[in-house]
Amino acid sequence: MVFWRKKKNIAAQEQEERDDKLIHPHNEPEIEPEEDSANGIDTEETLHELEEEAEPHITDIQLSPEPDHSEIDDLKEEEEFEDDSDEGGWLSRLTSGLTKSSQKFSTGISDILTKKKLDQQTLDDLEELLITADLGPTTAAKVIADFAKDRFGKDIDEVELKSALAGSIAKILDPVTKPLVITPPAKGPFTILVCGVNGVGKTTTIGKLAQNFHMKEKRSVLLAAGDTFRAAAVEQLQIWAERTHTQFYAKDLGADSAAVAYEAYEKAIKETSDILMIDTAGRLHNKANLMEELGKVVRVLKKHNDSLPHECLLVLDATTGQNAIAQVETFKEMVNVTGLVVTKLDGSARGGIVVSLADKFKLPIYAIGVGETAEDMQPFHAREFAESLVGIKT
Repeated sequence: MVFWRKKKNIAAQEQEERDDKLIHPHNEPEIEPEEDSANGIDTEETLHELEEEAEPHITDIQLSPEPDHSEIDDLKEEEEFEDDSDEGGWLSRLTSGLTKSSQKFSTGISDILTKKKLDQQTLDDLEELLITADLGPTTAAKVIADFAKDRFGKDIDEVELKSALAGSIAKILDPVTKPLVITPPAKGPFTILVCGVNGVGKTTTIGKLAQNFHMKEKRSVLLAAGDTFRAAAVEQLQIWAERTHTQFYAKDLGADSAAVAYEAYEKAIKETSDILMIDTAGRLHNKANLMEELGKVVRVLKKHNDSLPHECLLVLDATTGQNAIAQVETFKEMVNVTGLVVTKLDGSARGGIVVSLADKFKLPIYAIGVGETAEDMQPFHAREFAESLVGIKT
């Protein structure tokens, strides 16, 4: 029994050897790698060699020199910011932006003019309409007094009433219609400090003004991120600097705002910048400690030159209405506010606040904003604003 099993195993082995010769002929190379070969290959090294062969050598790449900034580049920059909207020119934008305010006036005037003659009741109704548009009681009374002069008891239609009302409003606005003039100082950049409460649009205003200074007036501008409390404010200002091709300076988040202003002025001198615009942290006008920080920025700037800053712009949001009056009063106590910029006039029916501000403070209104784009902020003009406010389409 044992012999039979052994013989059977021998027969099986001989059959396997014959099969193996058929599958693997004599002198055929082995399919599987030898044991020492399999263990000796460095896979990572091989892959690295393949990658090096696939990638070009850096030394073989020819680097093109960066071209100088030419007149063609300036034209391209102008085209980049060219107004390509279908909204027309500035007057069209202004009229459209003040639609909410002008509709309120137009509807109110139509309701008031139930009779042709201008009597006391009509004047009282007009005065109330002006107050609801945020001119305030004092300013509204002044406008009506001028408007009614030489017209009381006479026939008047809606077109004539609007034109006369616009004329009376323009008389109050004329004295504050002044351009923001950049007068180069004897040394260093013309320095503009921009302040205001949270959310009024300070950073955006700086960007839009910077675009005008650089793209239209061809001045070199440096933007300083003095709002060190919010990372978003620094990033937003940096984006504006990139868009307007202006210089930018910032420090770490939480840094001293006064130090940012001081060092930015030094950088502007080094870079021979024409204009330095300093953003500041949004602060509530009723928080004394925050307002004191703004005063510190001014004091530190004066260590460079007692005339600094050359302009201190207060940005106001028109949608806050009469609250803007309190803001101007408080900021004027802390810093020497030299001019106003009123934004977001398209967002409310309170466009009359501009008239109230002009009447009470007599501060120059350098610019107004009626939209999001840079072209939606333009220098302020009394007559065109007054006509757009009362609904006269120019």
